[in-house]
Amino acid sequence: MIRRLKIKPHERGLLFREGDLVAVLKPGVYWKFDPFLELRLEIESPRYPWLVHERLDIIVKSGKLGSDAIVVDLKDYERALVWIDHRFARLLDSGLYALWTSEHDIRVEVIDTHAVQLVHSELAAILRAPEATALLEVLVVAAGHAGVWFRDGAHQATLGPGTYAFWKGAGKLTLHDVDLKEQVLDIGGQEIMTADRVTLRLNALVAYRISDPLRAVTAVEQPAQALYRAAQLALREAVGAKDLDALLASKDVLALELASALGVRAAELGMTVVSAGVRDIILPGDMKELMNKVTEAKKAAEAALITRREETAAMRMQANTAKILESSPTLMKLKELEVLEKVAGKANLTVVLGEEGLANRVVKLL
Repeated sequence: MIRRLKIKPHERGLLFREGDLVAVLKPGVYWKFDPFLELRLEIESPRYPWLVHERLDIIVKSGKLGSDAIVVDLKDYERALVWIDHRFARLLDSGLYALWTSEHDIRVEVIDTHAVQLVHSELAAILRAPEATALLEVLVVAAGHAGVWFRDGAHQATLGPGTYAFWKGAGKLTLHDVDLKEQVLDIGGQEIMTADRVTLRLNALVAYRISDPLRAVTAVEQPAQALYRAAQLALREAVGAKDLDALLASKDVLALELASALGVRAAELGMTVVSAGVRDIILPGDMKELMNKVTEAKKAAEAALITRREETAAMRMQANTAKILESSPTLMKLKELEVLEKVAGKANLTVVLGEEGLANRVVKLL
């Protein structure tokens, strides 16, 4: 009829009578009157801080835990952060929990998820918890990027580089990671007709960066594709207003016109055009052959002109030399001797010169 109950150190005893908790026994020896064997003792170890029991709701409602445990009862819109011995231990979803406090330093922080975003000084430790994947949506914004997030279709904030966490189930969340670095559109294979009805293929490059992340994600589904289509139309308009010769002579002007035409449309898409350029202008085969012939003819004419100029200059120099020799007999004599010296160096000559010059006094030629 009298039962002896012993609770060891570092233990707690949960004493039930007909399913109801009647006492929480601390370490020691107890004598209980139990004539009908209605008492049932369950031993718990507070060294494991979590009180896990199939009748936890009954245990909590009894109020018998007292200061030996902390009870955490989380509503649907609440979550809890639990630190054990000054280390983050667990992230709690809505529900009922109890933790023993006799052997550990327990701290519980209850969070209202209506705020949606979890802002905490120890966010990195919280995100390492196994429960974080199920309860939190994480957005990591890299350097050179921006994060744009919406709740139920309404814009909440534009975030700079960093790590951000949002509670799942607290509304319909939409997160966008926007790259702010300079990017390049390669606009290739555009077949366009010039003002003088020459069809050519043109390749161009457009460098841009996103300057307004919110506008970039709300103005159009794919802003880069929208800018690509705008560049195609701008190229057709600019090329169609020029003839082929003007186009080939002023590709830089065409690039400036393209950048200027895209500026307004890019601003509507939340972008800024950094630069634009024409990479290649490809002519049809027959037009290319014709252009080569024209170029060849021009080069031949230039070469002929240069040759005539050189011949004219040479004849002018010879005429000047003749005039000088005619006016100076001594200089003429010296010129004859210079020629004779050159000839004598290549042949065996015997020459006798008289008063009347070389032509009339050649005595012997071997």
